[in-house]
Amino acid sequence: MKRFISIVLFSLTLLQAIHAQSPAERMAATIMKTWTDTLWVDGAKPTKWSYDLGVVLKGIEGLWYQTADPKYFNYLQKSMDYFVEENGNIRTYKIEDYNLDNILDGRMLLTLYKVTSKEKYYKAALTLREQLKKQPRTNAGGYWHKKIYPHQMWLDGLYMAEPFHAEFAADFNEPEAYKDIAQQFIVMEAKAREPKSGLIYHGWDESKEQKWADPKTGLSPHFWARAMGWYGMALVDVMERMPNNNPYKDSLKQILIRFVTAIKKVQDPTTGVWYDILNLPKEKGNYLEASASSMFVCTIAKAVRLGYLPATWMAVAEKGYAGVLKEFLKVDENGQTNLHGTVSVSGLGGNPYRDGSYAYYMSEKVIVNDKKGVGAFLQMANEMALHKNLKLGAGKSVLLDDWFNSEKKKDILGILKPYHYKWDEMYNNGFYLLGQVFNAHGVQTKTLSAAPTKENLKNSEIYLIVDADNIADNPTPNYVQAKDITAITEWVKAGGVLVLLHNDKGNAEFEHFNQLANSFGIHFNEDSYNRVQGNQYETGAVMVPAGNPILPNVKKIYQKEVSSITLTAPAKPMLKKEELIIFATAKLGKGTVFATADPWLYNEYTDGRKLPMEYQNLQAANDLVKWLIKQIPVKQSAK
Repeated sequence: MKRFISIVLFSLTLLQAIHAQSPAERMAATIMKTWTDTLWVDGAKPTKWSYDLGVVLKGIEGLWYQTADPKYFNYLQKSMDYFVEENGNIRTYKIEDYNLDNILDGRMLLTLYKVTSKEKYYKAALTLREQLKKQPRTNAGGYWHKKIYPHQMWLDGLYMAEPFHAEFAADFNEPEAYKDIAQQFIVMEAKAREPKSGLIYHGWDESKEQKWADPKTGLSPHFWARAMGWYGMALVDVMERMPNNNPYKDSLKQILIRFVTAIKKVQDPTTGVWYDILNLPKEKGNYLEASASSMFVCTIAKAVRLGYLPATWMAVAEKGYAGVLKEFLKVDENGQTNLHGTVSVSGLGGNPYRDGSYAYYMSEKVIVNDKKGVGAFLQMANEMALHKNLKLGAGKSVLLDDWFNSEKKKDILGILKPYHYKWDEMYNNGFYLLGQVFNAHGVQTKTLSAAPTKENLKNSEIYLIVDADNIADNPTPNYVQAKDITAITEWVKAGGVLVLLHNDKGNAEFEHFNQLANSFGIHFNEDSYNRVQGNQYETGAVMVPAGNPILPNVKKIYQKEVSSITLTAPAKPMLKKEELIIFATAKLGKGTVFATADPWLYNEYTDGRKLPMEYQNLQAANDLVKWLIKQIPVKQSAK
């Protein structure tokens, strides 16, 4: 009897643990158990450089951002390191194949380069960029899907190549590339969109020589769901990287609107998901398909989050998400979460020949835990999770100072760029994850590369100044001036929320910066506490008492080498380590000031790669951002 009760209790505990995790975490656990090192397929042969791995790893990457669990980053890096040699050579990859499928994994190379600064990842990514430069094209300028598929454009190819292309352009100063990127979508839609339904055919053969191609239009016969899913996800991923002032961005937005309008019409009203052949739900053999459904939900949710679609579209995404969870996500007897209902592959031409007929599409296997389906599911689940807190900071913005902290550094191309505590920096000293937290709470991240003035500050609710430069950081520092203090204090009095993340002695400028901080009763002393030797992290630990108003969900954070803080009215201590003040706040007029003596929310201490998981700096970032948003006066948030 006792043994029976123990088994029941264990089972209940297991179920509770399973359901405490997010759907993405549960799906990722299956992946990492099934493909323990991502290098083997069916336990038999080493895998090849292949796009399906990249789809999965993009989902794993998103989970890492949201959880700061290093197991996700390690899984991603190990997967790519199997292929990428120290000289940047990519094992099993051949540029002469001119296969767009081979480009997709380059997104992971760019992430790894930006996080680790290891040159081998850049060199490997550059090889893929070179492929795109030489990729054969149709007369209309569209990339051939593969060299072995001459004159053909497939919807799949847009996802395989263009998000990487756009990210590379953004990272390595290729603004002229956006025209070519946009043209790929414009050409594909112009050639393959059916005007009445708005749906887009799977493929187009410019030569009209393929047996699957209509002799007049060159189009394949059907609207395959996953093909349109690839196209939709590619659209929003590219638009995210394209500057807002780019003349082609509006063209892509109009394509997106036409795209989502078309897929909304064919969403199954009962289940909320989509059929494999989109416009033939009643045709014999047609079935609800998991990967495409996940892609459509992801596309819409991301487009809403980025502001490309109005919030009303979330009703379509939410219905689809609920449908995916109900129709396709199953927990087996071992507690493992599995994704059912993904078609393994569907293509055109080749050997044996795929004629694009309805019978052909129905002949392909539908399997459990297909990588393409699992990857799309992860990306969708991550995106839906980001919507949880978006309303909290909707319409608000945080302005990051790039004036008092205006360090510059040359990138790998020799281009001088802003450096140290910047939103787009993914390596240790960047604020990439903090920016992601602000964005996840609906707050737009902006940068001010000029002195603060009434005009420069008026359209932002939060102003973040971090680690003011000293001579060692910057030979020509911009010290805080009297006029800066006047502009900032008047802005705070009117309701602004000022965040001061300073540093310790030797690592920041004190004399001028304190003239600003003193305006709020806060003085950073030229000393250094919480010093840490090597990996003796506990000496940098700060325990957070229960009920702390700023960090209500945090027990322990990490701050090393902080200066002490002396307070006078109106400033108050909000977190202390013995007598050392860690957090201070002040109220002035309608506004609020938050101060701490460490830039402690930079990537090195939030992304989980260095600190043990017991240090909750990423959770602290989430709690702090929520607290900052709540300090914004209601009247100021109205636009």
